[in-house]
Amino acid sequence: MFGIGMPELLVILVVALVVLGPKRLPDLARTLGKAVAEFRRQSTDIMEEFQTQMRLEDDAARRAKTATAARSTEKPPTPQS
Repeated sequence: MFGIGMPELLVILVVALVVLGPKRLPDLARTLGKAVAEFRRQSTDIMEEFQTQMRLEDDAARRAKTATAARSTEKPPTPQS
């Protein structure tokens, strides 16, 4: 977790408790939790959109490759006299 161990986390929490006080700390934690949850939700949406676009591009490339291969294996039409 960003290279922060348990002792460092405890020091940060104690300092936050002293600076903010016991009344404001729960509100700050709640607000921070909501912000982190929204950030995760948005990043998940972006990743899903990116993966969808990659799949669409892969499918289009695969179809183009298949169409090219199909055209190259077809016999050219013989001229009729």
